[in-house]
This record gives sequence, C-alpha cells and structure tokens, in this order.
Amino acid sequence: MARNIQLTDALYQYILDHSVREPAVLRELHEETAPMKHAGMQIGPDQGQFMGLLAKLVGARRCIEIGVFTGYSSISVALALPPDGKIIACDVSEEWTAVARKYWEKAGVASKIELRLGAAVETLDGLLANGESGKFDFVFVDADKGNYLNYYERCLKLVRVDGLMLFDNTLWSGEVANPGNQKEDTVALRALNDALHRDDRVDVSLLAIGDGVTLARKR
Repeated sequence: MARNIQLTDALYQYILDHSVREPAVLRELHEETAPMKHAGMQIGPDQGQFMGLLAKLVGARRCIEIGVFTGYSSISVALALPPDGKIIACDVSEEWTAVARKYWEKAGVASKIELRLGAAVETLDGLLANGESGKFDFVFVDADKGNYLNYYERCLKLVRVDGLMLFDNTLWSGEVANPGNQKEDTVALRALNDALHRDDRVDVSLLAIGDGVTLARKR
C-alpha cells in the first residue's frame, strides 16, 4: 500500500507558500532560466532550500557540484556556507555557466565558487591526484547520467567520513520503476540506485523530492 501523499499542483504550491523562503536573486534566476530550451534541468526552489539546509546541518565548508546549468543549486548551497566556504563547480557549457557567473555575482557568492569547465571525471581525478581525498563535506551531482557511477566512486573518496553526497533525478519521472524503459540514461540511473542500495560504505535515502534525490552519507 502506498504511504506517500499524492502531490497535486495545489499541494505543491502550498509547500512553496508555507516552506520556501526564496531569495529575490534566485527568483530572478528562475525567471530568466524558464524560457530556455533546457529549463527543466533547473531544480525547484524547495529542493534548493533543502540542499542549503543539508549543507548547514553537515557543517559544510568545502563542496563539489557536478552539473552547474545556470547556477540555481550552486547559489542555494553557497548562501548556506560560511564566509570561507568553497564550491568547486564542474560543467562543460560556457553558455549556461555564463548565466551562472552573472547570478553568482548578484548573489554575492562569486568568491565562494570556483568554476572548472571540462569533463568532471578529469576534474575529480585531478583533485584525487592532488591529495584531496577526504577533504570535502558536501557533493551535489546533477549531470550526465551515464557517468553517475563514475562520479560516485570518485566523490566517495573525496568526501570525509560523515560527508554527504546528493544525486539528482534518481526517480527519472518514475521511469526507473518501468522495466520496459531500457534507454541509456534510465539504465544508468537504475544502476546507481542499485549500487547505492547495497553499498555498505554509505547510509542512503532516496527521497521523492523534485525528480528524485538520493542522499548518501559516507560511513
């Protein structure tokens, strides 16, 4: 028997009205991103606020973001960090991150974010090669699904014990539970979900927030 309440549009709006305290700069960013072709890749304000709360709860100072898009998630986390907090933000798009850079400045968090343009696997490998294992507190992954397992294994080394990793889109509009869907991204997300579920190196929780968010805490 299903235990989750049906989230109608009206109920979701109630959540936004009674929970979300979206800063004006994030609201402006949301509005600028909305007409873009890939606007659906932007996280919702409820998820952004949740991520900021998690970052505070784990006392995050050093973070990694894989998949920046136009910057909503990085701003949400950066605003929650202390003044000396840092995010290494990985993306491949100069076009999308140009918007992110503009809003990092508007939000007053540009000094907290270091953009690394290029393949995120190479960036993570570079951090590991430079002795950064166990030096990060918080990771958010929202990028190419085929590399999620690669990102996971590298980030698991990079985060400290009790560090937190978040993986976005892990319900994939419900398609992870549709065995008839054998598309590459869907299969990759199923593989991540299966791997996390049986991995005793982490504590795990898959939540029905947005398109599905999985939390993995390093033991």
